Amino acid sequence: MSSQTPFNHEPEAQETSNQGMLHFGHIAPEFAKLTDQVLFDQVWQRTKQLSARERSLITIASLITQARPEPLLFHLKKANDNKVSHEELAEVITHLAFYAGWPSAAAASTQLQTLITEDN
Repeated sequence: MSSQTPFNHEPEAQETSNQGMLHFGHIAPEFAKLTDQVLFDQVWQRTKQLSARERSLITIASLITQARPEPLLFHLKKANDNKVSHEELAEVITHLAFYAGWPSAAAASTQLQTLITEDN
């Protein structure tokens, strides 16, 4: 028998997200609502299991390996807000070039450049 404590699936008290509604609520309101209420207000807030920083790194890796540049810029910004530096993001891209392929890494690099330009 494992002595591990079961995960607490309850989100901690925090502000509610509105990113889904802002980005695509006018097109797909129910999808936007689920994005805000489940993904960002519940899953991302489960910091006992994974920190927001860890979730950002995992999400970015997933988006790069799937060649999903559209949501990548949003998540690069979120990672930066979660204390992942530009240098660390560049290293993730470099590392994943060998696993996800050069085109995926090149596309991610373009998005990272956009973030760096916006931050400067």
